[in-house]
Amino acid sequence: MREGAVPKGAGGVSGPPTPFGAGSMATQEAAMTLHDLPKMLYSYSEGWPELARVHPSVTRLFTVYVMPMSLIPPAMFVYSLAVTPGAVFPQMVPQITPAEALAVVVAFYLAELAMVPLMASIIQQMGEVVDVKPAYHEAFMLAAVAPTPLWLSALALFVPSLWFVVAVVAAAWVCSAALIYHGVPPLFRVADFGKARLMSGFVLMAGVIAWVALMVVLALMLSMIIGLR
Repeated sequence: MREGAVPKGAGGVSGPPTPFGAGSMATQEAAMTLHDLPKMLYSYSEGWPELARVHPSVTRLFTVYVMPMSLIPPAMFVYSLAVTPGAVFPQMVPQITPAEALAVVVAFYLAELAMVPLMASIIQQMGEVVDVKPAYHEAFMLAAVAPTPLWLSALALFVPSLWFVVAVVAAAWVCSAALIYHGVPPLFRVADFGKARLMSGFVLMAGVIAWVALMVVLALMLSMIIGLR
């Protein structure tokens, strides 16, 4: 071995990142997003620059953040039907079976997952309204982060009270609107306040439509289950 050469595997020589290391990094990025979420509700310069700096790929953000978070609403819906029937949602008679619950969870979960990239495409196209051309990656980051309060609001179903759940969901919508409002300027580099507010309004409107569409999917699934009994 020539002088000064470093043997393979010796310290100081870093090989390609292992899949385990990549997964750990992705988990840390998702945790960072949740940790910074409160600051992102009221600030243009807190949390959003960190998200842009980390710049997680679309695939990574989808698999380690969107997919786990999207599990919360369908799982909590089934919990509400099975554990506290009639408290929030109308009681099904006879009670929902495990197979029926699985069908509802899978259908609603897939609809949620499809909605995020669809919203990202819509957000990207909306940039033309204010003469901005956001990259799909930045549009996807906003589409993934903005519904976080709505995903988390499903945890309110642990409390068997319709009014409590309605209040939590209403607060979640306010928080999602705040995320959109404060996320558009730093992610899409919109310096004009009027243009940023206009684009935020369009994104929020599209988000409301997407949420209504998801509720329709849920209602259709329940109707199909009742009809097939």
